[in-house]
Amino acid sequence: MIAAGAAVIFFVAVIFLFAFLYYFPIGLWIRTIAAGVPIGIVTLVRMRLIGIPPGVIVTNYVRARKAGLTLTIDQMQSHYLAGGNVENVTLAMIAAQRAQIPMEWMRAAAIDLAGRNVVEALQVFVTPKVIETPIFQGVAQNGIQLNVKARVTVRSDLDRYVGGAGEQTIIARVGEGVVAAVGAAIDHKEVLEYPDRISKTVLAKGLDAGTAFEIVSIDIADVDVGKNIGAELQTSQAEADRRIAQAKASERQYAAMASEQEQKAQTQAMRAKVVEAEAAIPLAIAQAFKNGNLGVMDYYRLKNIQADTSMRDAIGGTGDPAGAGPDGGSPPPPTK
Repeated sequence: MIAAGAAVIFFVAVIFLFAFLYYFPIGLWIRTIAAGVPIGIVTLVRMRLIGIPPGVIVTNYVRARKAGLTLTIDQMQSHYLAGGNVENVTLAMIAAQRAQIPMEWMRAAAIDLAGRNVVEALQVFVTPKVIETPIFQGVAQNGIQLNVKARVTVRSDLDRYVGGAGEQTIIARVGEGVVAAVGAAIDHKEVLEYPDRISKTVLAKGLDAGTAFEIVSIDIADVDVGKNIGAELQTSQAEADRRIAQAKASERQYAAMASEQEQKAQTQAMRAKVVEAEAAIPLAIAQAFKNGNLGVMDYYRLKNIQADTSMRDAIGGTGDPAGAGPDGGSPPPPTK
């Protein structure tokens, strides 16, 4: 029983010791005293209670004070509770001081909370960054396509780093300026001979407005001659015109054929009516005989009139009367 009780007491003592050392970071307190920037043990305990790791704050506080920065514990705690990276902001402040760049804690903290690397922003400010652009394709006024690749040197603009556009906006604006500069050239040889005109034209447009960068220079890395877009467009236009003309000709041809077919159909209909009318004549004559409206002598007189008419048509060359000769002349004399 005595041994079991001693074990329980030892176990409770160990737990109490670990809890005491957790909430009372004696080692960190001694470290601050040794570094010459003492922090009260109560402050360290309060950090632990509100969920701030004292090691992060102590390390960066000692680092900042040794670098000569007048930062406070409350500034670091507030930034940590806001979800920021205390170490990055502290290192950025130290780098700015060494480079003699005016940088305040609030600005550095704002850049960090905006999701951007404040250390990288300072590095790009001190050492400008070169952005390689893709190949931009522009067409001069003579129809020749030029493939242009540029290098854009940018420097961070710390005043606009929060809320400013990024590298993709710079690349898009430079591409727009390159295409416009090539399109303004009357002859593509002008661009090949003086490629710096593109750089000057693009720089004059103020493309870095509203971005997180300041454009230092734009250098044309390569210019290649591409396709003859003008000739291709003319060829395509000529081909389109040919097809349109061909379609219109086919339309006129089909309209003429349809009109011809319609005229033939009308002629056939008229002939059918004539045949139908001629077929009705014998019936009318028979009906006249039956009704007594036509006598035999009248019928012979009608036949004589028809014969005289056919003979006159044959003499005038307008018809082929019945009984006419094979050459359309007078009938052959009767045989004896």
